Amino acid sequence: MTKQNKSKNRNLWLFFVIAFAWSWLLWMPEVLLGYCLYFAPFGPTVAAFLLTYINEGRNGTKELLKRGLDFRFRKIWFVSIFLLMPAIGGFSLLLAVLSGEPVPEIAVLPQLWVIIPAFFYILFLGGPLQEEFGWREYALDRLQEKYNALVSSVILGFIWRLWHLPLFFMPRQEMYYNVPIWGFILGTIFFSIIFTWIYNNTSRSILAVLLLHTTGNLSHFIFPVGATTWGVLYSVVLNAVVVAIILIIWGLKRMVREQHVKTTSSNSG
Repeated sequence: MTKQNKSKNRNLWLFFVIAFAWSWLLWMPEVLLGYCLYFAPFGPTVAAFLLTYINEGRNGTKELLKRGLDFRFRKIWFVSIFLLMPAIGGFSLLLAVLSGEPVPEIAVLPQLWVIIPAFFYILFLGGPLQEEFGWREYALDRLQEKYNALVSSVILGFIWRLWHLPLFFMPRQEMYYNVPIWGFILGTIFFSIIFTWIYNNTSRSILAVLLLHTTGNLSHFIFPVGATTWGVLYSVVLNAVVVAIILIIWGLKRMVREQHVKTTSSNSG
C-alpha cells in the first residue's frame, strides 16, 4: 500500500470517528434528558469540511461548498430525484390500505401548501445538509476508489445506519421511533445504493443527493408509512425492486451507463 493510499484510508477512518463523535455526544442530552440540540446531526458535514480544510486548504473547502450548488448534470435525473421516493412511499401506503389496514391520518391533505415549507425545512434542518457533504462526497468517493459501487454503497449504508442508532431512543423522532429496526437496516442499505446510483450519474453532484435525501424524508412526512403495520414491509420490498432494476440495467461496478461522469481519482487525502 502506497503512502498516499494509507493517508486516504486514515482520513476516511478519521472522518467516521469525527462524524460519530460529534453527533452521538450531542445527541446524548436528548436521549438522557430530553434536551434537543439541533446541530447534533451535522457530524458528517462537519467532519468532511474539517478534513478537507486540513488536507486541501481554503481552495479545497471552497470547491467542496460549490459542489453543493452544482446542477450541471442531465436534467432527466430530476425525475428520479423528485419523484422516486414519494412514489415508493405513496405506493407502500396504498398497498397497506389495500391489505385491510385503516387509512392513517395524512396531515398534509387539508393544507397541501405546507409541503413547500416542509421541503426547505427538511433540506436545511432535517438531514440532507447535515449529512450529504460527508456521506456521499467524502466517504463514498473514497470507498469507490477501493471497491465497486455496490460494495461501497452497502458498506456506507451499514455505517450510515449505525450513525442513526441514538434516534431510536428519542420519542420525538417518530420516523425512527415507530419503525422496526430491521426495516430501517434494510431500508438504509437500499437507500444507500439508490443514492450512489443518482450521485454517480449526476457527475457526483452533491446538490442531486441533497435533493434526493430531502424528497426521501419528505415522502415520510406526506405518506405516514410508519403508522401502518404492513407499510414498512411494502416499502422495503419496493426499494429492493428498484435496487434490483438499477443493478440489472446500470450494473454494479459503477451503476453508470454514460461515460461522462467525473472520476474520483483526482481526490486527495
